[in-house]
Amino acid sequence: MKLLIVESPGKIKKLQSFLDQDWRVAASVGHIRDLPDQDYGLIPPAFKPNYVVSKPDVVNRLQSLIQQADEVYLASDPDREGEAIAWHLKDVFGLSSYKRVTYTAITKADVEAGIANPRELDMALVHAQEARRALDRLVGYMVSGPLCRAVAENKMSAGRVQSPAVRLIVEREREIKAFVSTTHYGVELLFERVENISDGWKAVWLPKEGWLAEDQDYVLDKAVAEKVAAVRTLDVLSFEEKESRAAPPAPFTTSSLQQAASNALKFKPKKTMDLAQKLYEAGHITYMRTDSPNLSESAIVEIRAYADAQGLPLPEKPRTWKSKDGAQEAHEAIRPTHIDVETAGESADEKALYSLIRIRALASQLADAVFAVRVGRLGADVDGKPAVFEARGRTLLEKGWKEVLASDDSEEKEEEPSNAVPELKPNGQVVALQGLVSTKKTKPKPRFKEATLVREMEKRGIGRPATYAAILENITSRDYLREEKGCLVPTPRGEKLVDALQPCFSFLDLDFTRSMEDALDDVASGKLTYAACLGTMYDKLSSELTVFQEKHVVPCPECGDREQFAHLYSREKGYNYWRCKACGASFADAQGRPGAKREKPAQTEFCCDTCGKPLNHVKGEKNGRAYDFFSCSDKECGATYDNVDGKPVARKPREVTEYKCVKCGKPLTLYEGIGKQSGKPYKKFNCTGYPKCRQSYWVKADGTPDFENLPK
Repeated sequence: MKLLIVESPGKIKKLQSFLDQDWRVAASVGHIRDLPDQDYGLIPPAFKPNYVVSKPDVVNRLQSLIQQADEVYLASDPDREGEAIAWHLKDVFGLSSYKRVTYTAITKADVEAGIANPRELDMALVHAQEARRALDRLVGYMVSGPLCRAVAENKMSAGRVQSPAVRLIVEREREIKAFVSTTHYGVELLFERVENISDGWKAVWLPKEGWLAEDQDYVLDKAVAEKVAAVRTLDVLSFEEKESRAAPPAPFTTSSLQQAASNALKFKPKKTMDLAQKLYEAGHITYMRTDSPNLSESAIVEIRAYADAQGLPLPEKPRTWKSKDGAQEAHEAIRPTHIDVETAGESADEKALYSLIRIRALASQLADAVFAVRVGRLGADVDGKPAVFEARGRTLLEKGWKEVLASDDSEEKEEEPSNAVPELKPNGQVVALQGLVSTKKTKPKPRFKEATLVREMEKRGIGRPATYAAILENITSRDYLREEKGCLVPTPRGEKLVDALQPCFSFLDLDFTRSMEDALDDVASGKLTYAACLGTMYDKLSSELTVFQEKHVVPCPECGDREQFAHLYSREKGYNYWRCKACGASFADAQGRPGAKREKPAQTEFCCDTCGKPLNHVKGEKNGRAYDFFSCSDKECGATYDNVDGKPVARKPREVTEYKCVKCGKPLTLYEGIGKQSGKPYKKFNCTGYPKCRQSYWVKADGTPDFENLPK
């Protein structure tokens, strides 16, 4: 048997249909190993990752299949993440003999070509993926804890790329709030219908030519605009007629697909990527994580042949595009696997996205759109000063790529208004029918939408195409921003995050973020080692963290210690206070800062019935509920007593039942209480292994513990 291991279970059925009965296709379901959840998992100075198996059930299943296989083919996705997944498979299963295969489209021809041309693992790509994961771990684990303490808010997290993305949104919002609008005026002259031009034509005043000082941008005096608008007879200063050509937009990259799907289909980036994944797995499109705008030679030949057969206009030579700086270009642009297939996908959304991809790829190889452009400059005298107007018009002569695609949906652009200017004779005159004064107000930059934020992140080098959707989902789920009418607005929590991090940490600096992405690219190309990349970031982060902690440290109000005074909080265990290990003092929490000092329980003259030690009088409030009882001063004894008229009364021991805790195996006791919120009585079985085991169970109608539906 030959075993082909892919990432996603969604590919299995399609791939199996291409292969004969000697083949078995199985999925790793993504990564089978990762860094541990509870600590860094990185050992300096080499920062060797300490991986743990994250999917033991998958590992066991694959191990069984590998033992039966004669040959093992590692066919995870053709990118850094996929290369790392293949390496983890090889390492976990100790594969001394394996074949690494890749393909950028799930078609019979592409898959068979990939299998026929196996290669060794590209360890530079593996190390680049490890470096990205490790850098994210360093920032998250080193900074998030001190950040929570500094801003006095729980579950705040710092992210190497997420935090700069939040910064973009926060700064844009503050620019908008600080913006002061300027009212200014413009003039437009309307002329009569000429040469069967039904709506006439117009010319716009150019006030920068003789009416504004060098430091002025706008006409602020309405009276001046009204004088200019009163002009009726104008001289034709010049007239130019020429052709202009507009090339089609490039085929989709990951980011331009997300932008176009947002603008044209109103899809969020995550939805776009989920739909594209399904189209890829079904064999309808090529790999959807790419930053290259260019197509393979075979794809260009196929598209041009199809366009020619359909009578669509073609340029003499195939088109290529210049990639953006920093593009990896590991794969071609996103395109349909077969250009002649007009409809593909299971759902309406999949079909809509496929159509967007197909039309864009087809248009990319078609001829330019050709326009006739006319530009006339008109002049008149206003109070002894020359007033210059421009009449600009454009008429479509040859549709070219616009035969199939109206416009570039990757960006929201204002269409140039139609203005059919007639042929004008220099030194001649024209007469305006009407002059209009327009009142305008300057506007701030618009708030980011998900599509425009993706474009800005790409422009600034924050993250890479495969990460944009995950970044947006991350910062939204952590409540650093919210969506209002399709726009992204920072929350107070997001602003607090940026204000705390930006003064101290360089990973909030957008140029530094770009340089770290470049460093990861250098690891992928073998120019930089994994350890060197991590070491540079670790050293910088360590020094910045020292400054940050010194800036935000809270000294103990009792003894002034700055090292051993900490905020202790646990929602699960129900405590929230400050405690100093140096002097033992503790304080109530007051909105994230130490409040009133917590007094130690007062020792009484009463003694414990169990061990004879003095009893403490314990009084206070927890989770909004007051408590008042006696407890033994010996913590190992732990006996407690109710306070009845100021005296300790032994609590009635709860009856131990015959039922056992499924979590730790200790007996259960039946507890009756009153709900904190509902105020209604309830019954519950509690484990006697408290406090180590905190498991409890509802009581079923027959009086037995409900081991299936556990309390939250």
